[in-house]
Amino acid sequence: MIRRSVSLVHISLVLFIVSLSVRPLGINYGQLGSNLPHPDQVVTLLKSLRITKTRIYDTNPDILRAFASTGIEVIVTVENNMMAVLSDPQQALQWVNSHIAPYYPATKITGIAVGNEVFSDPDSSLMGQVVPAISSIHRALVQLGLNPFIHVSTPNSLAVLASSYPPSTGAFKTELAPVMAQFLQFLDATKSPFWINAYPFFTYKDDPSQIPLDYVLMNSNTGMLDRSTNLRYDNMLHAQVDAVAFAMHRLGFSNIEVKVSETGWPSSGDPDEAGATLENAATYTRNMIRRHLLGSEGTPLRPQSRLDVYLFALFNENLKPGPCSERNYGLYHPDGTLAYNVGMSTLLSSSTFVSSTSRGSHTSSSATKGLNQGSMKTWMLLSCFWLIFHRLIYV
Repeated sequence: MIRRSVSLVHISLVLFIVSLSVRPLGINYGQLGSNLPHPDQVVTLLKSLRITKTRIYDTNPDILRAFASTGIEVIVTVENNMMAVLSDPQQALQWVNSHIAPYYPATKITGIAVGNEVFSDPDSSLMGQVVPAISSIHRALVQLGLNPFIHVSTPNSLAVLASSYPPSTGAFKTELAPVMAQFLQFLDATKSPFWINAYPFFTYKDDPSQIPLDYVLMNSNTGMLDRSTNLRYDNMLHAQVDAVAFAMHRLGFSNIEVKVSETGWPSSGDPDEAGATLENAATYTRNMIRRHLLGSEGTPLRPQSRLDVYLFALFNENLKPGPCSERNYGLYHPDGTLAYNVGMSTLLSSSTFVSSTSRGSHTSSSATKGLNQGSMKTWMLLSCFWLIFHRLIYV
């Protein structure tokens, strides 16, 4: 159990780390577990790890109250089965008045995810409910003066794409084009992001003999060259994100930001789930943190725009259906012990991290610049903090 009291040493260290220039980290906080910590304990954990952004999969009032006055940004979710109801503007206004307004601004709600992976849901009737629901919720936010602070979008799986490799061939499935165009018009008009749930693990486990493991884990590798654009990709996540950007461009939308609402790697899986190991989970998470939390790395297509990433997930959730891997994406077990060691101390072994996400054979130094002297000092402090945290916070 996480202790409610924290030592003065721990508090001092946290306050010092907060003053440093580490990029904010987002993480998904799912609740499909029978033995998860109380939301108050989760807040203690997130604040101790200096995680400043989270996404939940409902509007659980206990969680929203627990996050009040913490400064942690929260994205809430409208369940898929509520979209039809909230397509009605009056129902949407009532929902915002009862599920958002009572908690904001004490709880820093910054986004509303309307449904999850709706465009690829087996129930095709849901597809037509997305735009009416997000439009009604946005209008409700406008009425209440909350729209400048809370965006509305919907997370998508990569199954919305008919093509994603190489990234320049990215295109939405033909049957999705009409509704996707309406959705993109909304995002463009409201300056909201296109959220994507991107899992290189899924692609690797389906064809492990043909896909280099280092490429999907973000380890050093030669990468792949998209000959149509002369852009070189040294990891699959960036290729997936840029495939979405190219798909939007094909429909006439080039200025919508792509953000990663979920990405992660399972620490355990069934025998037929290749690559689902503790070592690979630690490697993927460590490289993700190193490149997107510590630095300001974008993708080859948009190198100047830092990619916003939410890791999946905070806890292993024992009630999730599906294969074994679905219950093993957490950084932590429900009792607060680490599912695997991210190995922050190993990040100190090199003062540079060279990314080959550049045009042609030229190597970009954007990630290298991220690991400047100040950042290395930050990581040294974080490494010490990580060790002290687990001694002081858990029993």
